[in-house]
Amino acid sequence: MKVTVNDTNVFGMPLLSFPKIGLPGVIGDLADQGFSHARAASGRMTEVLGETYSCNARGAADYALKVIEISHANAASALDFFAHLLGSKSAADVLTLSTEQARKAFDTASDQNRELWALGQKLAAETSEPVRKHFAKVLHQAG
Repeated sequence: MKVTVNDTNVFGMPLLSFPKIGLPGVIGDLADQGFSHARAASGRMTEVLGETYSCNARGAADYALKVIEISHANAASALDFFAHLLGSKSAADVLTLSTEQARKAFDTASDQNRELWALGQKLAAETSEPVRKHFAKVLHQAG
């Protein structure tokens, strides 16, 4: 917002100003204590969120590496299948190879999904752990 010389903004509206008053004794002390508690709580929450984000980043990187590993394994399996398929001499060989590949792919996909599910659960548990610990600590202090 631009301020003009006569204390109005660019739309010609007067700027609002709040009077600067000092709070008397006890009220001022309570306000200062409240601000210091809020500042301390904000600092603690910043630490907790930082820890949570770092756990999440590590878990996400592990998950991404597992997905890349799985993709590599699946691509290698597909290339092996096509190499064997090109070497087949009859329709019966193609059918046998296709059936074996389908069974192998189903079993592999089941195992891979199980691994990804476990990794996702681990990621969720590790990400929520700092927040859970912090809330447990706060509730213990309050009680």
